[in-house]
Amino acid sequence: MRNFTDILTKLLGDAFEAAGYDRDFCKVQVSNRPDLCEYQCNGAMAGAKKFHKAPFVIAEDVVAKLKENGAETCFSAEVVRPGFINLKVVPSYLSDYLKEEAADPNLSLPQVDQPKKIIIDYGGPNVAKPLHVGHLRAAVIGESIKRLCRAVGNEVLGDVHLGDWGLQMGLIITELKHRQPDLPYFKDVEQDFPKEPPFTIGELEEIYPAASAKSKEDSAYHEEALEATHLLQEGKPGYRALWQQILDVSVADLKRNYDRLNVHFDLWKSESDAQPYIPAMIEQLKADGVARLDQGALVVDVKKPEDKKEIPPCIILKSDGASLYATTDCATIVEREKLFKPDEIIYVVDKRQHMHFEQVFRTVKKAGIVDDSTELVHVGFGTMNGKDGKPFKTREGGVMRLQVLLDDIKANMEEKIRGNHNVRTEDAGKTAGQVALAAVKYGDLSNQASKDYVFDVDKFTSFEGNTGPYILYTIVRIKSILKKAQEEGSPVDARNLLPALSEEEKKLMLDLSGFGSSVYAAYEELAPHKICAYIYQLSNDFNRFYHETRILAEEDQKRKESYLALLKLTADVLEKSIDILGFDAPDYM
Repeated sequence: MRNFTDILTKLLGDAFEAAGYDRDFCKVQVSNRPDLCEYQCNGAMAGAKKFHKAPFVIAEDVVAKLKENGAETCFSAEVVRPGFINLKVVPSYLSDYLKEEAADPNLSLPQVDQPKKIIIDYGGPNVAKPLHVGHLRAAVIGESIKRLCRAVGNEVLGDVHLGDWGLQMGLIITELKHRQPDLPYFKDVEQDFPKEPPFTIGELEEIYPAASAKSKEDSAYHEEALEATHLLQEGKPGYRALWQQILDVSVADLKRNYDRLNVHFDLWKSESDAQPYIPAMIEQLKADGVARLDQGALVVDVKKPEDKKEIPPCIILKSDGASLYATTDCATIVEREKLFKPDEIIYVVDKRQHMHFEQVFRTVKKAGIVDDSTELVHVGFGTMNGKDGKPFKTREGGVMRLQVLLDDIKANMEEKIRGNHNVRTEDAGKTAGQVALAAVKYGDLSNQASKDYVFDVDKFTSFEGNTGPYILYTIVRIKSILKKAQEEGSPVDARNLLPALSEEEKKLMLDLSGFGSSVYAAYEELAPHKICAYIYQLSNDFNRFYHETRILAEEDQKRKESYLALLKLTADVLEKSIDILGFDAPDYM
């Protein structure tokens, strides 16, 4: 099903062409002056220079052709000096479109002509560490982009890309060896290792910071950790067995925490998975002359003549032969090409890593690891700050665990919800969890990803304003009305939708007709905040309609059934939108 603005644009395009002008000037957009019109086309202004005519003349020619072609059954058109074409949709045409939208499984959201295979790299936690608030944005934005890409028909794989390789593993192994030197992992004899790990997730999360602190103070300890890292990467059996147990315990805990965020990965790949691809990749870079030695380091020159800023070479190996993040990221792309052959890879990572990804992307393109048609995209996000404008911390000034943040917000929501007689006591906990998640996710996603933002718990948990709880409350209000209607025996059927009578009703219908174009625009720009802006406007316009309209008390049965059909479509559009954003609505609030 085509979205509404595309249909209007085609009608204008036919008229431009019939009047002797190019279709390129026919784009229709939602009016920025709703007091004057509902849609507008400014193409006559742009075409004036090419056709050496006044914009007003071009616009009048186009509107005359619209009338000849019978477009007045769809919308009325008016020319406004110096050359704007203002459009108002005919109510019956709008209601007919919405009937089709309601019957469409995708609710008018266009599907891509050529579906792509997309890998989205988001999450990126290190094993043996708890998730903290710094992990929130990657998880929330990445999950939403994954769902958005799927919603328009692409094949999408989400990859957590765990940090499980390098010095942090050597530190943990060293600290365990100091604490429990008799464990079989540290013996130089071949044996079967225990199936049960020698630590819990809580103990593991304490071990790493303790080891890291010791390493900074004790040079001998640091050297021991480096040697443990080397032995692990060389394949020492005991260290490999211990590393696998660290990974297993960490992943089980990460999955529990991500599940709570309603974030789910298709792939649980890690840095270690890319390691086998590194030697052959380096040899190929050398053999093809892509890489060169610079003061003992192996580098790839990625600067282009057209660059306006300095792009340093990408360092693949340090002078001591050690690999870096760039090495692993390039090898990960080698692995993804071999296993999945994606058309596009999207990295949802802190915007401060932009130069790193620019170097990596240019390296793999220059080396032919991916071809020119493969899209490599970095969606960089800003920081989540406290009210003081600094990165979000605990009251004591430490890094806040994500679990603690979610627990605090859920407790806050549960206190509010228990005061509402519409929610049964036994449902309050579950409902509080749903509303808390909406508060957190919507609070993040309603901001443009690239911008820093202030995480204001009081604002985000409010049931008023541009917040997740407000959106959920709107959905619950609609569900409540529909439930009462069904209990009364009133049918809820999209085919019963009638043309709008009031301005509030028509505005709500116009919002609903824009669902497909709004969400598809968010997909094209990988911008979930555009969906938030859309559903906030939709919720506001629904609530205005609700307060101005007698719905269940409407005496005209056909008009009442039309209202119910409109409410059902509104709920469906809102619920599909929040599903893309990564949360859902309770039945009661």
